Amino acid sequence: MGRPVGIIGVGQTHHGRRRDVSYPELVREAVLRAFEDSGLDPSDIDGVVSGTMPSMMEGVALTHFYFADAMQGVGKQIMKTETCGSTGVSIAHTAYYWVTSGMADVVLAVGHEKMNEGDAQATMTTVAEPFYQRYFIAGAPGVFSMQSQMWADRYGIPEEKIRDAAAYISVQHHNAAFDNPYAHVKIRVTPEDVKNARVITYPVRLLDVCPTSDGACAVIFASRDKVKKFGRKAAWVRGVGYRGEEYFFGDSDKGLWQSAAQSAKQAYDQAGIKNPRKELDVAEVYNPFTFQEMLFYECFGFCEPGGAPDLVLKGTFDRGGELPCDPSGGVLCTNPIGATGLIRVAETVLQVTEKAGDRQIPGAKTGFSHAMGGVDQFNGVMIVGSRL
Repeated sequence: MGRPVGIIGVGQTHHGRRRDVSYPELVREAVLRAFEDSGLDPSDIDGVVSGTMPSMMEGVALTHFYFADAMQGVGKQIMKTETCGSTGVSIAHTAYYWVTSGMADVVLAVGHEKMNEGDAQATMTTVAEPFYQRYFIAGAPGVFSMQSQMWADRYGIPEEKIRDAAAYISVQHHNAAFDNPYAHVKIRVTPEDVKNARVITYPVRLLDVCPTSDGACAVIFASRDKVKKFGRKAAWVRGVGYRGEEYFFGDSDKGLWQSAAQSAKQAYDQAGIKNPRKELDVAEVYNPFTFQEMLFYECFGFCEPGGAPDLVLKGTFDRGGELPCDPSGGVLCTNPIGATGLIRVAETVLQVTEKAGDRQIPGAKTGFSHAMGGVDQFNGVMIVGSRL
């Protein structure tokens, strides 16, 4: 690894159906909050990294037209990155690499999306390869429903147990969203509500699924020298990992999901983490579907393969549990896709710098953030801590 890198500012919009603002106004809302949080001025920034889903997701053509001026990036190094759902963590990694390599000293990372001006489901259904996969994938819910069935079958997990655990996760996350002033979906649900909601693609039901949100998130990365110069409290990047795998379902094993496990291992090795469930204090796991969150717990070494449902039902991953996961309400309650992965990073930064407000995990010093993207292809992880 190169130079030490700290995160000294984060900003989010209020997420939801944001018809009250234009696209650049939405982006600027998050950027200004990041500057306010950091105490910096736009003149302190020497690089900007931005990202969204493809423009067809937005219903807004060529969203990058707005990037430079809305993000205070005119005349600075600037780049756009785009890896579908993992875009947010790709942005964070790019900003980190710029600073740790010495290419820049202070980098503004911005993820954003205005999904409700387009038709996200139609887009995600038609991006699948047209000859073999499009007819049965039916967008993201179809992909992850098949994955959940594969996982359950491999480890012989009873369907009722998985259903109970998925409902438990949904209830926990929807409750947590009430403590997050930026969350999109804020509704009280019961396990029975989740189990009886209408089927989207079996076994996934409506309350197992994330929303489509408008929103933006901005995060400021800085070299150690700049952190000292500005006199700011930082969350230090301790480890990063990113892996990809085959596009075709028949060519990769989604029940084990090697790219998720490998990206976590890379980050753990850098951070010196041997027992993640014991050594991490909080995790923000990319969880657009309840079933998928349990699979991620296993990929990241939070539990043994096939063991996630039991630990979920024991409360291991509750806010007051051994390893609190998604105290923000997670992707299940807020999902402006281009920003979603960066929100995971921002939320862990808030936790380890003790600025998470009502969703604060007491004593959190080390946080794990993750995002997944592509057509179930890419997984990225970033670990931050209150100390290097």
